[in-house]
Amino acid sequence: MNDEFGPGYAGVIENSMVLLELGDRTAAAALASGEDPREVWIAVCRANEVPKARWHGKNKPVKKQHAE
Repeated sequence: MNDEFGPGYAGVIENSMVLLELGDRTAAAALASGEDPREVWIAVCRANEVPKARWHGKNKPVKKQHAE
């Protein structure tokens, strides 16, 4: 969530946005009750109209292992 919304706003979304898709719970409450984090993330994405291309997170460069 931090990558998509920034650390400040991600916290607001996680703790304040009540999502119908999660049974009228916040993301934090859904996670605390054992919901699959991926399903919570997808619900957050839908509610915030995040483009599907970004539902899997930002592409981060893969760190190469150096041989010793």
